[in-house]
Amino acid sequence: MTDTLETLANVCGIADAYHDIWGGHHQTSTYTRQSLLTAMHFPPEQVADDPAGLLAGIEAAARQRLLPPALVVRAGETFRIPHKLTDWDWTLILENGSSSLSGRSLPAGDMELPPIDTLGYHRIEFRRADTIHVLPLIVVPQQCHQPAAIQDGGRIWGLTVQLYGVRSRRNWGIGDFTDLARLIELTAKAGGAIVGVNPLHALFPHNPVHISPYSPSQRSFVNVIYLDVETVPEFSTCKEAQRRLASADFLARLQTLRAATLVDYVGVAQAKFEILELLFQHFLVSTGARATAFAAWRTAQGDEIERHALFEALQAHFYAADAQAWGWPVWPAEYCDPLAPAVADFATRHAEAVTYHAWLQWLADVQLAAVAARAQACGMAVGLYQDLAVGTNPGGSESWNWQHVLAKSAHAGAPPDEINLMGQDWGLPPFVPRRLRDVAYTPFIDILQANMKHAGALRIDHVMGLMRVFWVPEGIPATEGAYVHYPFEDMLGIVALESQRNQCLVIGEDLGTVPDGFRPRLAECGVLSYHPLIFERYPDGNFHLPADMPAQALVAASTHDLPSLRGYWHGEDLDIRAELNLFPSEELRQHLIVERDWDRGRLLWALEQEKLLPADVSKDPAAMPDISSATVTAIHAYLARSPAQILVVQPEDIFGVMEQPNLPGTLEHQHPNWQRKLPVLLEDWERQDDFSKLCSAVRAARSE
Repeated sequence: MTDTLETLANVCGIADAYHDIWGGHHQTSTYTRQSLLTAMHFPPEQVADDPAGLLAGIEAAARQRLLPPALVVRAGETFRIPHKLTDWDWTLILENGSSSLSGRSLPAGDMELPPIDTLGYHRIEFRRADTIHVLPLIVVPQQCHQPAAIQDGGRIWGLTVQLYGVRSRRNWGIGDFTDLARLIELTAKAGGAIVGVNPLHALFPHNPVHISPYSPSQRSFVNVIYLDVETVPEFSTCKEAQRRLASADFLARLQTLRAATLVDYVGVAQAKFEILELLFQHFLVSTGARATAFAAWRTAQGDEIERHALFEALQAHFYAADAQAWGWPVWPAEYCDPLAPAVADFATRHAEAVTYHAWLQWLADVQLAAVAARAQACGMAVGLYQDLAVGTNPGGSESWNWQHVLAKSAHAGAPPDEINLMGQDWGLPPFVPRRLRDVAYTPFIDILQANMKHAGALRIDHVMGLMRVFWVPEGIPATEGAYVHYPFEDMLGIVALESQRNQCLVIGEDLGTVPDGFRPRLAECGVLSYHPLIFERYPDGNFHLPADMPAQALVAASTHDLPSLRGYWHGEDLDIRAELNLFPSEELRQHLIVERDWDRGRLLWALEQEKLLPADVSKDPAAMPDISSATVTAIHAYLARSPAQILVVQPEDIFGVMEQPNLPGTLEHQHPNWQRKLPVLLEDWERQDDFSKLCSAVRAARSE
């Protein structure tokens, strides 16, 4: 039975073992195999007692399948279609509806077709009498899009910000889309060509304390808390909303929200939704261009917006009745299936609530489109750089809609590494590979299209997930997980297709345990690699000199998950991990403290080699209790000298912030992740010497 279980697991993509970054071998246990197969929607009793029957069923289904569920082919390459349709007429129908090739199928087997140059989502129809079988055919390019500005040795730079943390005199206590447009203008004026943001995915409006942008409800829609309420057109004609905003108590609330050190998500949400609900009622009685534009947008979005808006209305309804109703898995059973009669009846009875949530998404889409247009008007080579989270929250809209394609009772995560020594369970259900292919990759395509629509670049978080994802069954340590393999070439090809269609650069966050051959294949496909300075090392531990850094890459001093330069210098991240008991041993903690001491010296040595060490900075790190702004500027000039196509700068480093935005491995009650505001108002950035000096130094180094 054990051998059969292993074979069944292998057929389903579950790896037999994995090696951690230290070379340790971890065999996949019988319990883990059984748990992951159950998570793939196989009956648990049959997984435990009759894996041979399950395997026989899979093999029989494969023999009976007349056509593949989908076929992804590269443009310009001859390809074969495996089929069991003898003497059927077939026609290739392109995405635009026109027919192209046609013929008659030969005896069952592989049917060879000539190269197709037209990219897109096509189909091949096999017909006999009144019977039709359809094969989705996705024709993809060889490479992703790269803008002209980074071709032939071109190099650009820009900022990367946590939008929620941007302070301004006019926002409502959280950065918003108007602030983002202003950041675009400011960066372009300073010579930058790209502005990156945290994931903007839809979270949970009913529960604003759920704040992690990497645990979204729906990756195809937007977090409406980033709306600039005062620029919504209805505000200019809604007297009631204007009176409410002008009232003394509301203005006092806004002042308190702006002054808070951390983002008060609950207070911000209450203020924004209070006014937005008034604006929506005002919108409902309006006619003319606005109503027509919304109706057209809603129609164009199709079932996806209707399903998401319906989820939002249902979740708000059940949460109002019971605060323990955290997501769809605890709704009444008759509402857990999106296609259930009870759901359709709810949509009819609560049509206005569904429309409200669709309207909010329309507003967000319009405002985000305006940000993208502003970047184009400013002449930015890339413009908005968005971030795609690796997964979705198990209680959210996306998992409700695609529950049959997502794993149940298992989460994506990562094995132990140098940063997360106990491994990670991200609490996000991954796609089941076989089921994703069975639906012709539709949810994956939807997500890419939505996130590339207004973006000049897209960062794919944990890009290794295109090839394999580390699955962790619920209830066991992350070290006991196993890798599950995905149809890598298919998924990479779809990324390239959407990249070309949307003229969107792709950056793969490839930190952690990376499969052999993975990075070269991404590079061949035109995907940029991701290189924070902390990991740019020679075998002896010294930091790479600029000339030895990769060209097809994005480089940065730090990221949202790593300590800021000032925090790194002080060892702030190590101190917090010690306070929260996140080190598996005191011996390891002491080792990392010693390594950090060495790293301070290594940084200064690296700057000295490039003749960038500021004149008033000692070569002895012990003589520097704090890192100076001149040293921070020098580090960025150092990175800017590299051949890397893109350099991004965090404002946390410019303004000397100690704390990092997120400390991986901690929960929201342990540490204020995703809440910290920047110390300088956006309107004052250009007047800050640290900002202007750093921009000038980077601009000069990039032009060398």
